[in-house]
Amino acid sequence: MRAFINNLLFGKDSKVSGAIAVTIVAFIALGCACGDLAKLAEEGNTSSSNSSRTASNNDPFGDNDTTSSSDDSELPSDSEIKALVATLTADFARAIQTGDFTDLYEDASMDFKSTYSQSEMEDVFKTFIDNKRVVTPILSKAMNMEPEFAGKPYIRTEKGLTILVANGKFPTKPVPTNFEYDFVKRNGEWQMLKLIVKIQ
Repeated sequence: MRAFINNLLFGKDSKVSGAIAVTIVAFIALGCACGDLAKLAEEGNTSSSNSSRTASNNDPFGDNDTTSSSDDSELPSDSEIKALVATLTADFARAIQTGDFTDLYEDASMDFKSTYSQSEMEDVFKTFIDNKRVVTPILSKAMNMEPEFAGKPYIRTEKGLTILVANGKFPTKPVPTNFEYDFVKRNGEWQMLKLIVKIQ
């Protein structure tokens, strides 16, 4: 059966292979947008400014957001942004490979952790873990590539927080690895606030 699937995915008929690969990968991508945590995948889709919900004691789900653009005086250098994206992608790939999200979760911002538990995060990406034989090689390729940003990364402010928005893709084959990452500045360092990965 495995040989049959490999032949379908990587055989000589590229149209059939591509269609099947896209179907499988689209199914896998649902792993970050299903279940009770659909909010993770929906963050940033509620306004034209790509605002992300940020947790606070008074508003744990960020439903009363006040988002504004900020000047780019706090924008890290291109190399720093690429390093943040590369590190988060590598940490995510390792979590999928091992099925252990402990390190990824511990490195997340307190804003993220006050909204989502580690087990909720693992549930969101369960489809990725269940299909890691397909997903892991693609993520491994992404880790060795430069990200292609969908627009210049930028700084926005929300509830007094400085947030770095970096969206884009890695040009992996047969399909790209798309990412939507937000990092919040806490105690002088950038920490993960939003993590969306779609292989499609």
